Amino acid sequence: MNVLEEALALQDDHRLAARIATAAGDALNAIRASAVLAGKPLGAVGDATANELIARIIGHARPDDGFLSEEFAPDPKRLSCDRVWIIDPLDGTREYGERIEGRSDWAVHVALTVGGMPDACAVALPALGMTFATGSPATLPAAPQGRLKILVSRTRAPELARKVAERLDAELVPMGSAGAKAMAVVRGEAHAYLHAGGQYEWDSCAPVGVALAAGLHASRIDGSPCVYNGADAAMPDLLICRREIAESMLGVIAASQ
Repeated sequence: MNVLEEALALQDDHRLAARIATAAGDALNAIRASAVLAGKPLGAVGDATANELIARIIGHARPDDGFLSEEFAPDPKRLSCDRVWIIDPLDGTREYGERIEGRSDWAVHVALTVGGMPDACAVALPALGMTFATGSPATLPAAPQGRLKILVSRTRAPELARKVAERLDAELVPMGSAGAKAMAVVRGEAHAYLHAGGQYEWDSCAPVGVALAAGLHASRIDGSPCVYNGADAAMPDLLICRREIAESMLGVIAASQ
């Protein structure tokens, strides 16, 4: 049974999201291992291949659902749908392209939203052979020892994060993909992931769904919930952190703006 046949047989959305993310990750690993390309050309091939695979499977398995992908122009028809799949076929394209360096901080995001809220979500970390999904939420490990660790963008760490870190005497840890950063908090490698200054719904939807299912806090930086399938796909800020520090993090964020 191939991946499409398997997907068509899956009635459970959570299992479907996980299977799609894993299959796209497997395809990306195969491309990366065999490619003579690197950098932006490799990223472009990976993006296109994973996007086509995911779109084809969802189109066959859930033909009545809406669809939003980083790689397609937004379809306004999705705005009238209660169920909408929001995907990023390759989050962390830059890191994926750095295959010679062996970077693993790139991901596949597959999320089903219902009424604008993340429902069945999966984040695959293909280079690590791991998929995190809402159908079987991860068991949250103990918090890291030592100073508070806050994950930020590898290439554009927000000034807000620097101010928050100074107030909390925290360590800023740069990392690639938003999905990789969110899953690092799920895995107990850091206390929080803070972003401000520009993202889209596909960057955060699946990570937020998986983080919430694992028992973490996930919100906008003003504490409001992350609501998806908006007419404008921009969602410029995000906080994912352990629940025990959420109140203090949000307070310091507010004071630092």
